[in-house]
Amino acid sequence: MSNIVRSQGVRGDVLAHVSSNLKRLRLAAGLSQDALAKASGVSRRMIVNLEGGDTNISLSSLDRLAWALGVDFVAMVSDPASSAQRIDALMWRGADAASVSTLLGSVPAGASAQLWSWSLAVGDSYVAEPDPQGWYEMIFVSEGRLRIDKEDGAVIVPAQDFAIYSSAQQFSYANAGDTIARFVRVVVC
Repeated sequence: MSNIVRSQGVRGDVLAHVSSNLKRLRLAAGLSQDALAKASGVSRRMIVNLEGGDTNISLSSLDRLAWALGVDFVAMVSDPASSAQRIDALMWRGADAASVSTLLGSVPAGASAQLWSWSLAVGDSYVAEPDPQGWYEMIFVSEGRLRIDKEDGAVIVPAQDFAIYSSAQQFSYANAGDTIARFVRVVVC
């Protein structure tokens, strides 16, 4: 399953915020689109299209752009007029309409701490790309069963249980049950 942020009538349209935030942050950093592309590993074409509001992007590419600009992920996706503590923005949709990820809020930590609400329909999954060293995830499953496949081993987390692990590795989530899996994800970096 894709980890792409898409403009699909999402409340608050995250991609509209990405478009304006990216351009504002890039100019504030004194970077050309070319320089940002080189620093982030995201193509110049993608940056041009993002700033124009004409493309979808993966969550990991947004992370790389934020890192290259010296800001956190939340600065890239949130409405600049709202509080970063309460974001409540749909960030990902799965193959089934019941599979969604919502960034609920964020607070400063070492760099950032993000609170997410997720649900995965039966048979759905999400494949992530590794985060930088020093990043961690804390997952609490409130309903269903979640399988987390990681380079250092897989774990199945049942309802009312949790997992904590380094996200600086390849990992994915999959619904491991026969009902919807709902979980809270906290990303700390």
